Amino acid sequence: MLTAAPGKTRFKPEPAPETPIWSFDGTSAPPALRVKLGEAVRVRVENKTDKPLSLHWHGVRNKNSMDGVGGVTQTPIAPGADFTYDFVPPDAGTFLVRPLVVGGSSEPSGRGLAGFLVVEEKAPPAVEADVSLLMQDWRLQDDGTLLPFGQTAFAASNGRLGNLVTINGANVPATFEARPGSRIRVRLGNACNARATRIRFEGLKVYVAAVDGQPTDTFEPLRATLPFPPGTRYDLLIDLPAEADAKGAITALVGQGLQLATVVTKGAPVTEKRPPIGPIGENPLLPREVKLQNALRRDVVITGGATLQKDKPEAEPVYSGDAKRIWSVNGTSATAGLAPIFTVKRGQVVVLALRNETAFPQALHLHGHVFRLLHPLDDGWEPYWLDTFQLLEGRTARIAFQADNPGRWLISATVLERFDTGLWTCFEVT
Repeated sequence: MLTAAPGKTRFKPEPAPETPIWSFDGTSAPPALRVKLGEAVRVRVENKTDKPLSLHWHGVRNKNSMDGVGGVTQTPIAPGADFTYDFVPPDAGTFLVRPLVVGGSSEPSGRGLAGFLVVEEKAPPAVEADVSLLMQDWRLQDDGTLLPFGQTAFAASNGRLGNLVTINGANVPATFEARPGSRIRVRLGNACNARATRIRFEGLKVYVAAVDGQPTDTFEPLRATLPFPPGTRYDLLIDLPAEADAKGAITALVGQGLQLATVVTKGAPVTEKRPPIGPIGENPLLPREVKLQNALRRDVVITGGATLQKDKPEAEPVYSGDAKRIWSVNGTSATAGLAPIFTVKRGQVVVLALRNETAFPQALHLHGHVFRLLHPLDDGWEPYWLDTFQLLEGRTARIAFQADNPGRWLISATVLERFDTGLWTCFEVT
């Protein structure tokens, strides 16, 4: 059971007061739910907040009724009510738990509700430690309270960027120890309302073993950095140095650099030999290739938001329209009851040309499926599956996926102020 309720936590040292937050089960540390592949997730969620709530299992190729989009796939959980999520995840991997209610997602997220769902492989790679690191940020006022929600200026531009970053609900950096020579697995997820960044690895030789929960051929990040928009997850495998007191860090490229986590080697060294780091195994449920020849092709055009003042490049972006319908997809600002922009039969391959005609990068999430990011000439794709990616302003990207999961599914902004103000659409698989 998860009980969402108001609480308090200390972000600033005394004599500053504690910060009022919302949390699960009375602790500021976000939950990390774990099951084995093939086991059911059964979670009764009690809503003891004063706002409607639903939990999206971000990245899970779920059955539609359990996707957790309040106002689309379920009726939101009213204050004082509860709802039981009951499903068997089809894939092993690292997934997020994020509040997602049409018109009301930013506040429960910005107050702290988030978590991990870890679905363990039947034969996971041998490691000395399996560490989950969930990044969130918080917009605090001088008195330690949260800045009021519903700020149109945030929703129309970059979203609610926090001025305090936490890992697992505590001030950064998170610190942990491991034995010299250890092989560790780090599950890294971005549950911020809006903060997109890049992450850099210092003093560590890192291999990416899974992206957005799906295994990939292991690779070293280019220039030791990775893009990290909201909703993204990475599974990292790291062989630590054999000497004691060696240090490594994961840093967000915010300002001059913000250390998110540090690891120090302590204790007796690991002496057993291991094979070189390699893939953690393929997902046999995903196709080896996506056949594009007979794909259904559709355009998805994102518009709206604030505009930049060309004659005043340093000035704040300007927005003067409807505060509840700031963003549009294919000319429609989404609300509950939205009709799907296309319908496909189960098994059909779909190629979407996503065009960002706004002044801001857009982090986008495909529900219920995973996709390949196509090369510009449709002559190949990036060598990993995704469910979340960032589309730069003024750009077009094409994604391809097999629509093999029946139901009504969203393509949604992961910046939740944008989601709340219209930046999502849906399609139907029959």
